[in-house]
Amino acid sequence: MQYWLFICLLFLFVKTTEVPDLETVEFKVLKRNDQYEIREVESYFIAETTMPGKNGFDFTGASQSFNALAEYLFGKNTKEKPMEMTTPVFTRKTKSEGEKMDMTTPVISRKAEDQDKWTMSFVMPSKYGANLPFPKDSSVTIKEVPKRIIAVVAFSGFVTDQEVERRESTLRTLLDKDPEFGVKDGASVEVAQYNPPFTLPFNRRNEIAIEVERQQA
Repeated sequence: MQYWLFICLLFLFVKTTEVPDLETVEFKVLKRNDQYEIREVESYFIAETTMPGKNGFDFTGASQSFNALAEYLFGKNTKEKPMEMTTPVFTRKTKSEGEKMDMTTPVISRKAEDQDKWTMSFVMPSKYGANLPFPKDSSVTIKEVPKRIIAVVAFSGFVTDQEVERRESTLRTLLDKDPEFGVKDGASVEVAQYNPPFTLPFNRRNEIAIEVERQQA
């Protein structure tokens, strides 16, 4: 039953194999080269849930988390009000319990191997602002992501933990040589996926992002 709910929701999310024409996060491009893009992203609200297991991109964990978020979006909330779907779906690692964490900050830090946890989040429709209904599911939380600057690399194909790790390492190396922007202290990778799992690999749009800040003169 959960599997078919997940598949049905994905069909609602997008009717074709192309990136859906849905509301997304607003941003301004500050810099672009052949290898990555620097964006200034406006603040937005997300609905977020912690994924089961240690991996961020296995089907079981992704479908369970997607279901929880989609149920909130489609009416399992205190106002019993369905809301519009947006794009992309974000996945990221959480900070370890021993580290200080701003609840509105979307950056992530690696935890010990036996403590890894991932979260999945949906961007909320901007017209609601902070006036979003509360989730009925206690595993879903609402957070505001503040305005920030990120370095982004787009890629196609399927997302795996190994692929994210490889691309994160490459992006960090490139940013080490950037004279204008450097990786913000404590920041790590965030993954944005714009298509459902059944989309053909070459039609998929994915992005990895790391929060950055301007270099001191």
